[in-house]
Amino acid sequence: MHPLAQKLLGHIRALELLKPGDRVGVAVSGGADSIALLRLLLELRPELGIVLSVVHFNHKLRGLESDEDEAFVSDLARKHKLVFHATSADVKAEAAAEGLSLEAAARELRYGFFQQLVEPDADGRSQLDKVATGHTLDDQAETVLMRMLRGSGMRGLAGIYPTVDLEEDGEVVGAVIRPLLEVRHRELEAFLREIGQPWREDSSNLDPKFTRNRVRQTLLPLLEREFNPAIAQGLSELAEIARGEEDYWQNEISGWMGTAIHWTEPEWAKESQQGLVQLRPFDPLLQERLREPGPLVMNAMVDLAWLLSEPRAVQRRAIKAISELAGFPLEFKHVEEILRFAAEEHDSGKRLSLPLGWKVVREPTALTFLTPDLRTEERIPSNYEYPLTLPGKAMVPEAGIVVEALPMKSDTDRAGYNPDCLLDPALLPQELLVRNWRPGDRFWPAHTKGPRKIKELLQERHITGAGRKNWPVVASREEIIWVRGFPCPAKLKANETGDAILIRDVPLHED
Repeated sequence: MHPLAQKLLGHIRALELLKPGDRVGVAVSGGADSIALLRLLLELRPELGIVLSVVHFNHKLRGLESDEDEAFVSDLARKHKLVFHATSADVKAEAAAEGLSLEAAARELRYGFFQQLVEPDADGRSQLDKVATGHTLDDQAETVLMRMLRGSGMRGLAGIYPTVDLEEDGEVVGAVIRPLLEVRHRELEAFLREIGQPWREDSSNLDPKFTRNRVRQTLLPLLEREFNPAIAQGLSELAEIARGEEDYWQNEISGWMGTAIHWTEPEWAKESQQGLVQLRPFDPLLQERLREPGPLVMNAMVDLAWLLSEPRAVQRRAIKAISELAGFPLEFKHVEEILRFAAEEHDSGKRLSLPLGWKVVREPTALTFLTPDLRTEERIPSNYEYPLTLPGKAMVPEAGIVVEALPMKSDTDRAGYNPDCLLDPALLPQELLVRNWRPGDRFWPAHTKGPRKIKELLQERHITGAGRKNWPVVASREEIIWVRGFPCPAKLKANETGDAILIRDVPLHED
């Protein structure tokens, strides 16, 4: 048995990633990592007692190159007499339609395909039990580093998990596993060269416009060379420690629910009380709003004496747990503001506004989080406004993103970014406003003849539904200076040298 296969076998057994009889689809893109995973699992197949097949998702992002990748993977599956599960989708169109980044849209579609493969059909049979992906120790280190740079709590530092459950209607139907998280990319390439197995190079992995590529090609090698040759291993170990911390806290949080934290249905949401007397008439519009997707329609009450007597770490976790279960996101600054509010001595009944229309009320013995009243409010408010300082960031829960204003002070900072998206900070005020577009708003993208209605620009991109209603823009006083997915106005473009500001959006929640 090859030494790398022996190492992988020990890791799989230590984490119990696979068991005899598992039907495992190996997600193979054509790159070195996924090809190596397939070849290693083929060697381990008799030892593990698993049934292997190949899974391929064609993102259609690189034209002929993407199709050639699919053909290469198909030939490899045929050579090893493995079932080949393949599909494709126009990721670019999906990203535009849903207001997602290419990376987020690609992941959503790819994992949707994995879900289809493990979900049981009408007869209760599924095609696969698990899907194995080729994430490596390098991917783990890059992920942790990117989250540190962006700002992250312990959960973000946990990085890529070895196992992610795939659920249907609240029940686990399969899993995605990452067996290579303790293996370096260079080890896998050396293994493939040794066995004479070719692979495909993805040209987009060299594109510096993607943050991960710049971390991989520039930042991580710099840290290894100048600060710590074992930085990748250290970051991977940090992720392992963080995952252990998260597991502990999740168990603690489960214990708080029903003891220190209680959930109740708001009175206005109840159709009737038990018994023969109907206390309020049936409201079909309200019932329709209650069925809409969005945050939980429940109030949460926290025992105030318990909360204020606990260490700060417990207080923060309790507040975050409520927001995550209810479905309204909170940043660190929101959590700290809520805790200051809870500790203040003031009149009972004072309220504090939170994202997505939620409110928190301080009462004599409890801190109560109130869901929006859907009789008079929307599940997700139609209009939003958040300040954006330069530099700085603004969380936009309505659109599921964070809008960042990043300083660009050198050619290295600018590398890979479209110059049409770089703004001159001298032409901007210190504070901007992130909001959704409104009827009548106009915007003048670079390389166009004149200002256009934002409504028309979005229609041309076929952006519809809630995504269109919540589409973010950045305003400088009365002027729109940034619209998600469009180049900025030419008159505000930064010079080729000198300081610049990049405004971009990133997903609110990441893997």
